[in-house]
Amino acid sequence: MKIGLIALLLSLFLISCDKKTKTEKIVEKIPVEIKVERFDKAFFETEPQNLDQVKQAYPLFFPEGNDDAVWLEKMQNPLWRELYQEVQKKYGDFEHEKQDFEKLFKHIKHYFPQTKTPKVVTVIAEMDYTNKVIYTDSLVIVALEMYLGKEHRFYEFPKYLKQNFERDQMMPDVVSSFFKFKVQPNPEKSFLSKMIYAGKELYLKDKLLPEIPDEVKIGYTSEQLVWCQENEQYMWQYFIEKQLLYSDDAKLASRFVNPAPFSKFYLEIDNESPGQVGAWLGWQIVRSYMEHNEISLENLFAMNAKELFEKSKYKPKK
Repeated sequence: MKIGLIALLLSLFLISCDKKTKTEKIVEKIPVEIKVERFDKAFFETEPQNLDQVKQAYPLFFPEGNDDAVWLEKMQNPLWRELYQEVQKKYGDFEHEKQDFEKLFKHIKHYFPQTKTPKVVTVIAEMDYTNKVIYTDSLVIVALEMYLGKEHRFYEFPKYLKQNFERDQMMPDVVSSFFKFKVQPNPEKSFLSKMIYAGKELYLKDKLLPEIPDEVKIGYTSEQLVWCQENEQYMWQYFIEKQLLYSDDAKLASRFVNPAPFSKFYLEIDNESPGQVGAWLGWQIVRSYMEHNEISLENLFAMNAKELFEKSKYKPKK
């Protein structure tokens, strides 16, 4: 009897693996041509007297109204040049990242066949952590200075932000930017809708970045992910008892959905908790819905949060 059960479980496991393999085999065969342009190199390796050549090649990065003196000063400023050298130490050869982009764009083509493959342009910007990646229909702009490693001496940011200034966050950040490019902003005000909107973004990472661990997708440490898994039922019970799901209190997003050093239950556990626990729970709701329903990603993104939740059959794990 035990042997039969083991054989059945093994067969189910192999079928599951085979299904995943088939999907990935289809994705691997999708033709994608990746074009990468290193604006950061072009800018900082150009002699000041040849600035016009860079401006002609990259007009997008030189908006009208700025005097050439601004760009010349940046080209020659010792701090900017030191930052450029630090970027080159880590990303002088961009081949590894180019391969990552190829895998990602193959997945995008698989799930969104009509989407054009944009050109990748690398820059060194102003250390704006809210715009590490900008995705458009023709360009993906990546600010490389935001991926030097959390311990880099140039970073004067809170720990919860710096922990995601790592190379392995580049592709998740691209997907986040793609999600915002592809999906309309959430028009609903309820806390539940904000949880599920964030959950849809994280679920997109499941599909487009299947090899990446969950903690990297959401920007957690492995310990923070375990905390959420171990406290899932407790957090859900708290939201239910406090009647938060359908509340339109705008502060709930900053307490539980947006990046933060910790979540604000206003309890002793706050300092132990990671930020974004509402986003993590929203992710589990979306996953539960997709386990019980066959629907395209396009239709998932357009779906009303209340309907999705009611059809998700979500139950927190004990």
